[in-house]
Amino acid sequence: MNVFAEKFDDIKIFRFEVPGFEKLSLKKKLFIYYLGQATIAGRDILWDQHGKYNLYLRDVLEAIYLSNPQKEGEEWESFEVYLKKVWFSSGPHHHYSTEKFTPEFSRKSFKEWLNNLEEGVNKIKKEHLSPGNISILEKMIFDPKFHSKRVNTNPAEDMISTSANNFYEDVTQGETESFYKELRSKADNKKLSFGLNSRLTKVNGTIKEEVYCIKGKYGSAIEKIHAYLKQAAVYVENNEQQIVLNLLIEFYETGDLELFDQYCIKWVETLGGDIDYINGFIETYGDPLGIKATWEGVVQFIDIEETKKAEVIAEYAGWFEQNAPVNPTYKKDEIKGISLKAINAVVLGGDCYPASPLGINLPNAEWIREQHGSKSVTLTNISNSHHKASLSTGFTEEFTLNSEEVRLEKEYGAISDNLHTHLHECVGHGSGKMMEGVTSESLKSYGSVIEETRADLYGLYYMYDPKMTELGLLPNMDAAKAHYNGYIRNGLLTQITRIKLGSDVEQAHMRNRQLIARWVYEKGEDQVIKKVVENGKSYFVINDYEKLRILFGDLLNEIQRIKSEGDYEAAKQIVESYGVKIDQDLHREVLERFEKLKVPPFTGFLNPNYTLVNRDGEIEDVIVDYETNYSDQMLYYSKEYGFLKPAF
Repeated sequence: MNVFAEKFDDIKIFRFEVPGFEKLSLKKKLFIYYLGQATIAGRDILWDQHGKYNLYLRDVLEAIYLSNPQKEGEEWESFEVYLKKVWFSSGPHHHYSTEKFTPEFSRKSFKEWLNNLEEGVNKIKKEHLSPGNISILEKMIFDPKFHSKRVNTNPAEDMISTSANNFYEDVTQGETESFYKELRSKADNKKLSFGLNSRLTKVNGTIKEEVYCIKGKYGSAIEKIHAYLKQAAVYVENNEQQIVLNLLIEFYETGDLELFDQYCIKWVETLGGDIDYINGFIETYGDPLGIKATWEGVVQFIDIEETKKAEVIAEYAGWFEQNAPVNPTYKKDEIKGISLKAINAVVLGGDCYPASPLGINLPNAEWIREQHGSKSVTLTNISNSHHKASLSTGFTEEFTLNSEEVRLEKEYGAISDNLHTHLHECVGHGSGKMMEGVTSESLKSYGSVIEETRADLYGLYYMYDPKMTELGLLPNMDAAKAHYNGYIRNGLLTQITRIKLGSDVEQAHMRNRQLIARWVYEKGEDQVIKKVVENGKSYFVINDYEKLRILFGDLLNEIQRIKSEGDYEAAKQIVESYGVKIDQDLHREVLERFEKLKVPPFTGFLNPNYTLVNRDGEIEDVIVDYETNYSDQMLYYSKEYGFLKPAF
């Protein structure tokens, strides 16, 4: 299999292999197949959540792409790149910075392409080409002030009205916060994740929720997800999986958050079986208030060998909790239901496609995590593809001062990265407790950054603990040093290659990494970590790994306090001070060095193709192949899984 598919702009696209799929029983293959169909079926939901006019934009761009016979010239090449970026981000805003793309083709060329469109081409209807709608479309593409940012996290502004996402309509931030505060105060069950699966809108002066369910918002797409899940339920591996899947099916019928919590609890408690999945409205990174969740899906089956390591970490979850450098007040008295598996991703969907996470820890509801535990997974086939792709680019050599550091990265980088992901997901996200009355929404727009910082710090602190070699999780302490080197290098230097000069750090995970790296660099007073400039190039070199670990522990103690107490002002201060702003001279230097490497900083993945094999009306096999390219898969998904109508 050719892993590399293509690259464009700042993105490279890979295929990922699913080792062992062919050896699965037919029943397991069919379970995976229908779960996979349910995963792809939610694609349109994310597009619409990312922006009110995104589906309309996609329809027109794809129609132009399919109908234009003159696929050549600079203008057309620029159009293709723009379309591919829109596909990648499920809309016209960058998937990391959330800033709107600037087209490299002209308005004149776009109008010519539009004039060649006819009703009936692709999905084009009369409404697509009306003057009023075309005006909106042109503003979407060419007006930098119209829907300029998908997620605005600037607390000095009304973050709802200045964000282009489609979670809210005609309501202000203040109205939203008041609405959910009152809703929670009147509810019998105050633990619910209010607003998680709904759009908030104002109708005739009254604020109402449009709930995501079969008979509600996104009903036509959810109906398809629901149908595929019912087909998958025929092939479950055990009774526990049947119960869990039935709860998810019922949740999609009603949109009832009580049912969603029941589903999450049963999902956490169901540990048997080789196949698992994530399907639903999960992460709240796309909402600056951290209330509304985007739709996502992943289908996975167990990587047996790597899971053996993961299970050791889960087994020692209590030890990790009790030995953390954190105030005992904020520690769990008892660790419940912690599980960790290494898995192979089989199908990615929604907010996990084409840009995939490396690890996942769910559920997000703090009270469920404290009372029932959490389930963590590391996507080993995705992680391994990332690492293999990085070894031949010259990237590490460019931003590393000495050959010994390069050697450590190449020898131990993959091992240590996987371990940190295990620790981040299981120990990090699975640890700590909230004080009475504190909820996940207390930190508002800073909640996601603080939570990711907390999880990363747990991983970093324990990475250099001798317990890692004692348990056989690392071969030696050089592997831990390799990870410390890589983390500081990324947090202070290499991750800013993903950001345009003059811009702030916006994405939660990037803010988290810069916050940690800058904080320990500053507190180490240039002794623990030293900045070295040679031949006009900046490097950061760790002088004392033991002291660096202590600093990670000190920061973890404070971040856990902020999380547990819901200290919004402290969260704001530490994130804004360390996680947002970039030294412009350093940024300019890093971008110039990176440009010479010609390596796109972002990575996405194509799904394998799964096909049912029928003989005499009976399904006898499911075969997997990897023979697809980026444009073909995107167009196929739009055609076969385009279940929502665009807004005009």
